[in-house]
Amino acid sequence: MNIPLLSNALISPGLGIIVWMTITFAILVLILEKFGWPVILKSLKDREVAINDALTAADKAREEMKHLQAHNEELLIKAKHERDEMLRNARMTSEQIIEDARAKAQTEADRIVETARENINYEKLQAMHDLKNQIATLSIEMAEKLIKQELQSKEKANDFVKRELENVHLN
Repeated sequence: MNIPLLSNALISPGLGIIVWMTITFAILVLILEKFGWPVILKSLKDREVAINDALTAADKAREEMKHLQAHNEELLIKAKHERDEMLRNARMTSEQIIEDARAKAQTEADRIVETARENINYEKLQAMHDLKNQIATLSIEMAEKLIKQELQSKEKANDFVKRELENVHLN
């Protein structure tokens, strides 16, 4: 069973098969050229355009993201500065409020102390006035009792009146 290789129809085709294969291939190329290649080339061109558009959009999006990121960083820095400024202002305001409260408290304490001093002086003067009145009343009562004792006799009373009249003229 030895088959020679040259006699095999697939390895060495006949002239008819070659002609028909060439005609079939030419018809296939013509059909593809007429109907297939334009569609395939159009699809490839559309795909290439779509890929380029996608790449352009991606680049544009990347640039936009860089811009947005830079803008966001600026906003973040600005917000931090504003926050720091607000905290500084709040701290200064609270310190001012505390200082004002201290000043008011000191003023009120000084006013209360001054009022207390005035009240003490008033009470002191009132007490001295009352004491003088009591001393005067006691002195009058004692003088009245002494005069009553001394004026029990008419003779002593006349001497007392004369003495007092002489004292009045001397002053």
